[in-house]
Amino acid sequence: MKNHVTVGVDGSDESLAAARWAAREAVVRQVPLRLVHAVDWLLDPVLPGVGRQDADSWTDRAVAEAAEGLRRRHPRLEITTRCPTGRPAAALAAEAVDCALLVLGSRGLGGLTGFLLGSVALSTVAATDTPVVLVRSTGEPDTASESEAEPGAGAGIVVGIDIQEACDRVLTFAFEEAERRGCTLQVVHTWKMPPAYSYVPLFDSDNERDIQRSVARTVEDMLLPWRRRFPDVDVSTGVYEGSASERLVQASRGAGLVVVGRHLRHSPLGPHLGPVTHAVLHHTAAPVAVVAHP
Repeated sequence: MKNHVTVGVDGSDESLAAARWAAREAVVRQVPLRLVHAVDWLLDPVLPGVGRQDADSWTDRAVAEAAEGLRRRHPRLEITTRCPTGRPAAALAAEAVDCALLVLGSRGLGGLTGFLLGSVALSTVAATDTPVVLVRSTGEPDTASESEAEPGAGAGIVVGIDIQEACDRVLTFAFEEAERRGCTLQVVHTWKMPPAYSYVPLFDSDNERDIQRSVARTVEDMLLPWRRRFPDVDVSTGVYEGSASERLVQASRGAGLVVVGRHLRHSPLGPHLGPVTHAVLHHTAAPVAVVAHP
């Protein structure tokens, strides 16, 4: 049974922010937390004048210090550490096989530029079937204790769906998270006017409203099984005409978590997350959960 949360740490501010988020999530789920630092010495050679033993010692110390800091915040949380050797993305994906959730950090670029999703994070997200949460570093110290454990406490969850896709895993993850936190859940779906309609002279706003109502009904029908399964979750829907990525980024402002999906497919050209998921990962300040689905 996948009964723990895993987080990748490397001593950076963003990875420590991810570790703090992961610890709070583990407390909410009432499961252990595993800290993982993976190093590929072939890609990350030892600096001149620094021996391999010294480098290994630094790695162990960095992970141990991160774990100790989390234990002070969450004294009842079971925390373990691992330092596997190998390519970081592959090592993290391997560690994710037997966990319920993998958490990684990403770096903010400031202003309207967005966030930097490094090659390790991108490759890891694309290489694992386990849900992955990308957490941004705010640059501010986190003083939350175990009594203030909920990640994004008080903030709702936003999930993006596509009525043309199988969204069962994405919706289940989002509803379960909302139920655990006791927070609201906003379901966002967008649609676009069929290109053929641009050539219809008599097409008017009434037709657009009819399409809007039809799509909204389809979304509600799609959500019905989850509403019945999670009756205590306060769910709202947002159905819009236009860009899915823009709407999700807008809806994410102030959210505690954004949930998006990615297809379980392996391209010979490398990792592929899809344009909407890619845009949300790069332009959403809230933590983003990427859930793989067929």
